[in-house]
Amino acid sequence: MFTVLTRQPCEQAGLKALSRTPAIIALVVLLLSVVVLVAITLIQFHHKEVLLPGLKYGIVLDAGSSRTTVYVYQWPAEKENNTGVVSQTFKCSVKGSGISSYGKNPQDVPKAFEDCMQKVKGQIPAHLHRSTHIYLGATAGMRLLRLQNETAANEVLASIRNYFKSQPFDFRGAQIISGQEEGIYGWITANYLMGNFLEKNLWHMWVHPNGVETTGALDLGGASTQISFAAEEKVGLNTSSIMKVSLYGYVYTLYTHSFQCYGRNEAEKRFLAILLQNSPIKTNIINPCYPRNYVTTLTGGYIFDSLCTADLRPVNYDPDDIITFEGTGDPSVCREKVAFLFDFKACHDQEACSFDGVYQPKVKGAFVAFAGFYYTASAFNLSGSFSLNAFNSSTWYFCSESWSQLPLLLPRFDEVYARSYCFSAHYIYHLLVNGYRFTEETWPQIHFKKEVGNSSIAWSLGYMLSLTNQIPAESRLIRLPMDPPAFMGILAFFTAVALLCLAFLLYLYASSRKQRHSQHAFDHTVDSE
Repeated sequence: MFTVLTRQPCEQAGLKALSRTPAIIALVVLLLSVVVLVAITLIQFHHKEVLLPGLKYGIVLDAGSSRTTVYVYQWPAEKENNTGVVSQTFKCSVKGSGISSYGKNPQDVPKAFEDCMQKVKGQIPAHLHRSTHIYLGATAGMRLLRLQNETAANEVLASIRNYFKSQPFDFRGAQIISGQEEGIYGWITANYLMGNFLEKNLWHMWVHPNGVETTGALDLGGASTQISFAAEEKVGLNTSSIMKVSLYGYVYTLYTHSFQCYGRNEAEKRFLAILLQNSPIKTNIINPCYPRNYVTTLTGGYIFDSLCTADLRPVNYDPDDIITFEGTGDPSVCREKVAFLFDFKACHDQEACSFDGVYQPKVKGAFVAFAGFYYTASAFNLSGSFSLNAFNSSTWYFCSESWSQLPLLLPRFDEVYARSYCFSAHYIYHLLVNGYRFTEETWPQIHFKKEVGNSSIAWSLGYMLSLTNQIPAESRLIRLPMDPPAFMGILAFFTAVALLCLAFLLYLYASSRKQRHSQHAFDHTVDSE
């Protein structure tokens, strides 16, 4: 018994020494793994260029055919915020008509801007005025004026440039954008606002969302209309309507087409011209799209002083002629006659064709319809997604009402818009169904929207994002200090090591407790002996 008792402390010391060594090693490895994991994550999270904190601003004037709208955009100045957090902070509608109407008096354009620009100055801190870029983009109205009278168009733009050079902002130019650019910028805006380009991951970094489909864009302005959507990769690139667009390091195959003279206002002028052309009496015209009991007089110049109706002018045309239009509020006849605005036969039954012989691949996926599309649907108390049957039912109900009833149906009554909503609805039907080939099944995929959050869906945001390099074209937005596969591999390795060390430590702890329990039992037995 004496021999056993004298050897026990030595054996216990040896056991403790042997058990401590791997435990200490495992603990050190675990701590190192955790440190490396934290370091890698912090490097990934903080690896970005640091700019001065604060806000940046940008201003875009959307000079459309019927009006000019001023948008103020704001975003945090840090680099990561150059990606997905640009937001609209202010919007102002310039009084009067579009800038193309100033062809004969270009010097008067600045006066129209003054009220909105004074408000804009109050929206942006004074010390940031000089660093705030301001852009003016003119669309279909000015495109038509340039075709009709290039000198007048240049004088309007020159007057605008002179005005903004005297403003405190960093003026970056006034230009007429193409219909294709308008379509692309509208598509960028819609998808940008809906988060289809970027999302934040677990580390709060902007990354490309997996499995997210882009949304098509449908824009209806006063003088033109645009359709843009991501097409299949297999579509032919031998047409000017198919483009490769690079955004955030991803390449999109985009179909976009702009139809000049197919904006709502110009289309209605052509419709009135066709009614006049087909009427035996040239001074009193029956209009089935105007509300019942509505009568108005228009001048020949109102209808025919446009490039879009030039080929429909009467031989003895006089811009001062007074023409009376009387509404009958007949939705069936209205729909039938509006169809004459489109040449659907020019496609010769080809599937990849919209109207007037224009190539278009089959529409697919979700679409957002904004501008004139939204405002027309809204007049019928429709918004968001709804069925084609609901649209037709609302159209028939509205178009069958008399003129005296319309103030009760419309939340905001304006004669010029109110008399034309019926025409607009039937026009949208033919454009979307017989033109773009939406069906009863695919129509609910169209979402009629005005804005996302507090930002308007308009080409202006996409335009500013492009011009301020908010969207890098060729390189990925997120620049990691190592390639994503390498980063994930190293992260997985150190995570596995840390877990193994933790498991080993738990095993040692359990073994130690078991040994102590056995030793305690042995000591108890020896003592009892």
